[in-house]
Amino acid sequence: MNLAVSLIFALTVVFNPAFLGSTVSTTIQEDVRGSSDHPLFPNRMPGYSISNYQQQGFASYRFRTRPPQAREGKYTRIHYYLKDPKQHPGGLAIRRNYENAIKAVGGVIVHSDDNASVMKVTRNGVEVWAEVQASASYAGRHYFLHIVEGEPMTQVITADAMAAAIDKDGFIALDIHFATGKAEILPESRPVIDEIVQLLNKRPALRVGVEGHTDNTGTPAINKTLSDARAKAVAAAVAAAGINAGRLEAVGYGQDRPIADNRTEDGRAKNRRVEIVKR
Repeated sequence: MNLAVSLIFALTVVFNPAFLGSTVSTTIQEDVRGSSDHPLFPNRMPGYSISNYQQQGFASYRFRTRPPQAREGKYTRIHYYLKDPKQHPGGLAIRRNYENAIKAVGGVIVHSDDNASVMKVTRNGVEVWAEVQASASYAGRHYFLHIVEGEPMTQVITADAMAAAIDKDGFIALDIHFATGKAEILPESRPVIDEIVQLLNKRPALRVGVEGHTDNTGTPAINKTLSDARAKAVAAAVAAAGINAGRLEAVGYGQDRPIADNRTEDGRAKNRRVEIVKR
């Protein structure tokens, strides 16, 4: 059985989200302690070991599509290393094997170039995005997997917490998620909208500004337009729930008011926000 067929065959098993993060490994190579192959891709390329492994319960990763697309959820990063450079299959072979494997379980290729392939698949209602980086510059000795298993972040910002922050600081920054490059509020952020509605119902005299902010990805003009549209989308969603629109003032500031370092993904994620400001 050749490598491509073997990898595809191994991925025909049922994908079980509860099994994600298991430390079971079917290889006998020397991997870093606590690491494992991801269950979506249980068969790595022959001869490779895991030299670096990272897993976070909830994080954001920007996939190398064109334009880049950020996804949030359970994040896994695996760095594979080949000890014997004479055995390297080349970046193209690595990428094609993973592409074939994802298609074999009903997934699709979102983007593919000379450096990386971005893929996605839905299993048991969970949308999983994966990226394999294997370029010629790595000389075949390294390749990287980035995997995000989509899941909504647990809602912890309540109406009472919003009220306390507004009383203390005059504003609160909220992590409301939108479709990439659009003003469409994603369903996972509906609980945040509901809490804003509760806040304004509890305090009928309170008027607020709904202020949109972005990171510095893209041009200032586009970011200003996008942030304004997103602020208006939030205000419209709150008004649609029964709040008088006259109590809401929507405005977008684009990338002009960062609160974190735009040079890091974590900083950019913090800068992509909506603030509720007391008027």
